[in-house]
Amino acid sequence: MLAQLRSFLVVIEESSLRSAATRLHISQPALSRQMQALENEVGGRLLERTSSGVFPTAAGHALAAKIQPVLASYDAVMADAQRLAWGEGEQLRIGYLASAAKMYLAPALTALRKAHPKVKVKLLDLSPGEQIAALRAGEIDLAVAGQEGGLIAPDFYVRKLATLPLLAVVSAEHPLASRKSVRLAELKNERFLRSPESEMPGRDRWLARLCRECGGFRPKFGLIADSVADAFTLVVNEGLIAIVPDYFREHPAPGVVLIPVEDAGATWDFFIVWQRGRTAGPLRALLDALSVAADRA
Repeated sequence: MLAQLRSFLVVIEESSLRSAATRLHISQPALSRQMQALENEVGGRLLERTSSGVFPTAAGHALAAKIQPVLASYDAVMADAQRLAWGEGEQLRIGYLASAAKMYLAPALTALRKAHPKVKVKLLDLSPGEQIAALRAGEIDLAVAGQEGGLIAPDFYVRKLATLPLLAVVSAEHPLASRKSVRLAELKNERFLRSPESEMPGRDRWLARLCRECGGFRPKFGLIADSVADAFTLVVNEGLIAIVPDYFREHPAPGVVLIPVEDAGATWDFFIVWQRGRTAGPLRALLDALSVAADRA
């Protein structure tokens, strides 16, 4: 159909089937068959054939006027898709966790700008759940996703960026606040923060498995924390416990104490996830820079 529509526009421009066929590098009978097929699809005459040439009917004029911008838009979209497919995209759309940006993303972006100064970067501060949804919708190219990134490994390219130790977040008034480290088994009688499944998919299941394997107990969950700030508030006001990756050391909050968890198996895997397909030069450079940043951290 696209070829017929393009040929139709050329016929109108040339006002001649023979001239249009020459311009399109096809035979005149083949072009005539294309026009007949297009008219059959529309259900009426699009071209008036006269002794002085070929001219559009009223329906032909209407089709030509409306189809030209459609074809132009189609060509633009396909050109963009081809540039991305062949690694020539000029923009990288990155979903990230604000709490991890300083440690990993900031130095990686500095390296990217040096290697690819013309690449534009669009940064979106998104929760893990929002990052996964954006990846599935094709709205971001790469997610710095944390533990939740492993959930979608079958659908995307996934690379483990780092394995980090864990911290127990307690109120400054908590009996454990003065400890230099803590074992998960010592938290058996505590209540843990619950995470919203839409924002942090699989987080509570991960914590339950961690407590069972490292501490030998099933955790008791309390209130849901909708954000990092909300989590710290609930820790202070409700006496709940949160378990977070080590990079939260960079984001201390008043009223809470971060205690290293000493169990050998108590770790947090940090992932980067990106769309399948050819890995463009700028994206590959960013992936390598993120790995370097993780090694240095």
